[in-house]
Amino acid sequence: MAGGNRKERQAATKNNAKSSSQSNDSPFQPSADIDADGVEYILKHPDRSGPKGKTLFELAEERQHELDKGNPARRNINENNTPPGERPFNDEDPIGPVGDAILYSISLATLHLTLDVIVYSQYREDVIWPEIFKRAGTTLPIFFLLVYLTHVDFSKRLPTLRNLFFFAVSVVAGCYMVYSGNVNGYFFVMKTAPPIGSLWIWSVVEMHLWYAAASALTVASYLWWNGFSAF
Repeated sequence: MAGGNRKERQAATKNNAKSSSQSNDSPFQPSADIDADGVEYILKHPDRSGPKGKTLFELAEERQHELDKGNPARRNINENNTPPGERPFNDEDPIGPVGDAILYSISLATLHLTLDVIVYSQYREDVIWPEIFKRAGTTLPIFFLLVYLTHVDFSKRLPTLRNLFFFAVSVVAGCYMVYSGNVNGYFFVMKTAPPIGSLWIWSVVEMHLWYAAASALTVASYLWWNGFSAF
């Protein structure tokens, strides 16, 4: 019985080996040949017509709208909650004309003080600090008023006239600085150069680029035409 079983197992093993060898000789063998259908599939252009349905961004946006409907507090984040008559938080000029006037006037008063010290040093005079600080403090409210008037909404609604105004101020101040430094005495220059110079620099800063370049070219032409010295 055992021997018969052994013979049966051996016969079954031979049959399996024979069937596997026959399966290896099957007609479905790997080949490098490509038929017409394969060539057409390779040369087929991809579909570039775009998505046929909703994109992931659209689905995410729809889902966000659904979530916002259930959460009113989050929905109000994107709404304009600025009360009437108040300046919005993301406005281009959040501090307003008063804030601009404070910042500009302090900067211009500091510039006035610096120019005053430079003029004193140029003429080799002793720097009298109490007088210099007094003159800088006197110009502070004047600069504040000038900056405030030129930064209110009404003046900003007329950008061309605003640029022309600063262009005229810069040309007059610059030409006067050149004339005064070449003609007048040192004591007169010491008194007038700091305020006129501060006004000149401020007007150039306030203008658009092309107006500022034109004003600088005009002053340089005035300097060259009259044969004046810049220093």
